[in-house]
Amino acid sequence: MAMEYESNNWIWDGVYYCPHLFGGLMLTAALLGLSATYFGGIGLFPLSYVWSDLGIFHKKKREKKRIRVYMDGCFDLMHYGHANALRQAKALGDELVVGVVSDEEIIANKGPPVLPMEERLALVSGLKWVDQVIANAPYAITEQFMSSLFNEHKIDYIIHGDDPCLLPDGTDAYALAKKAGRYKQIKRTEGVSSTDIVGRILSSVKDTKGVGDNNSTLLNGDLGEKHQSQRGQIAQFLLTSRRIVQFSNGQGPGPNARVVYIDGAFDLFHAGHVEILKRARQLGDFLLVGIHTDQIVSEHRGTPYPVMHLHERNLSVLACRYVDEVIIGAPWEVTKDMITTFNISLVVHGTVAESNTLLAGETDPYAVPKSMGIFRLLESPKRITTSSVAQRIVANHEAYMKRNAKKLQSEKKYYEEKTYVAGD
Repeated sequence: MAMEYESNNWIWDGVYYCPHLFGGLMLTAALLGLSATYFGGIGLFPLSYVWSDLGIFHKKKREKKRIRVYMDGCFDLMHYGHANALRQAKALGDELVVGVVSDEEIIANKGPPVLPMEERLALVSGLKWVDQVIANAPYAITEQFMSSLFNEHKIDYIIHGDDPCLLPDGTDAYALAKKAGRYKQIKRTEGVSSTDIVGRILSSVKDTKGVGDNNSTLLNGDLGEKHQSQRGQIAQFLLTSRRIVQFSNGQGPGPNARVVYIDGAFDLFHAGHVEILKRARQLGDFLLVGIHTDQIVSEHRGTPYPVMHLHERNLSVLACRYVDEVIIGAPWEVTKDMITTFNISLVVHGTVAESNTLLAGETDPYAVPKSMGIFRLLESPKRITTSSVAQRIVANHEAYMKRNAKKLQSEKKYYEEKTYVAGD
């Protein structure tokens, strides 16, 4: 946007901003026999008017260019490590565009994903740092795709973590971006990965057919104790107040805000969680989420739950764009004191949830808000649960083991036949 033109300073502006051009004009004027007085006043208005019209001496305030950065990934089993990576990527620019790798590309490079594209898109789109999502992105940054990023999507930099990302042939998936000088790197979040989460679930299952069935073959007895000790070894994440601040909105509700409260375990944070939180947020001005303790979740759902411990679940929920604040370690029962303390206007719960069993002597956890007429049951947009996600992981593992066993059997038969022919 151009500033106001100041006619009495146009000469000095010309000398300052365009010395060569102004010098040439002065020389031309001298050759034509025009005096300095002419420039000082006689012909000031018409000449300055013309030059002003041409925009020669206009001082322009240029708006700072918004930096657009791109980061891609599979984002299968979305966890706080993914969220933190995207938070770091956003900090390197003004707008974050995220590419979600297609199911086909994941199968070709890593094996079948636990979550289909639709669910992975919902998870990525639900993160507070994401501005735009590109579905079905390629696993490797090809020259054609990189050109599309730079020209069509106006991407300035391509971002990835400091962990290596190699293609099946052993080459760097981001080699072209690095060669183009448009690559930036962020620090990987230690203590969690999708592989770790899969390992936690598989290490907790005695008979894979019993996942989600608390009465059959879920862990019990000594195996349950083994699960608890393994969780202590696998979950290396240590939460700090700084990380909570990084994930938080940092704003409380306004004086007349309608505060909506929803609670749960939010274990293995999935697309169903995102959608119900979105729906809950639409009912008010401020969404407060209560996250139950590990002990409460374990007591009501049995082992191996929760798969993710309280602090991990806390960050996953905080990263969601629809969440304003969380209660870390919320009580099982919504009490009158809670409603008063947090100025809660409405308590909601989804229609799709894990089958929580009431302990001996326990009452309905929503008895108080129901009696106050501020409870509402929300129709869950998706029928996904933590148990159903765990079942998918086990099914994928079974299929993988069968494929490997079949492959080994075929290789064994091949070598046996080859040996027999050679010996014959």
